[in-house]
Amino acid sequence: MAAVAGAQTPTAVPPTSPSAPVASETAAPAPPSAVAADYIIGPGDTIQVFVWRNPELTTTVPVRPDGKVSTPLVEDMVAVGKTPSVLARDIEKVLAEYVRTPQVNVIVTQPASVFSQVKIIGSVARPQALAYREGMTVLDAILAVGGLTDFAAGNRARIVRTVDGKHQEIRIKLNGLVNNGDMKQNQALKPGDVLIVPESRF
Repeated sequence: MAAVAGAQTPTAVPPTSPSAPVASETAAPAPPSAVAADYIIGPGDTIQVFVWRNPELTTTVPVRPDGKVSTPLVEDMVAVGKTPSVLARDIEKVLAEYVRTPQVNVIVTQPASVFSQVKIIGSVARPQALAYREGMTVLDAILAVGGLTDFAAGNRARIVRTVDGKHQEIRIKLNGLVNNGDMKQNQALKPGDVLIVPESRF
């Protein structure tokens, strides 16, 4: 009987997880941004303001036509013309009055402003403004608008880009890209670019 009693060794009882309360203090992970880090926020964009360890302050809001956003504890903050990181630092300054060492990330989840568009005009099948996406190239844009027309002077195409308030022109030989596969012409596009395809002169 003694041997049987000695065989009944106590089973290990898994301890309760002490980390559960800590997990509840943090917000859900921030979603990936839909734009590049140097993206300029504009009216109509939708942004998520992610406040680390303060889920009650994390929110998703649109940028209003007046260029401002309002989030918990931060009212009428100017967002237009700023990059996500600059806006995050500005929000941190305001939150510092209420929260100890706030850490803020701003993520553009739905770019919709004119700053996030690429315009394709001239001798293409369907001239239009396209929503910019990360990694977008000239070939992506040309395919999206249905290609060049029969009268397009593709090798005289150009990208007009605004940098620090000044216009820059980048020449593109679209005939070489579309017809001959010259990938050197497949330039990366940026938000706000205008791709102009002139018509041939006969």
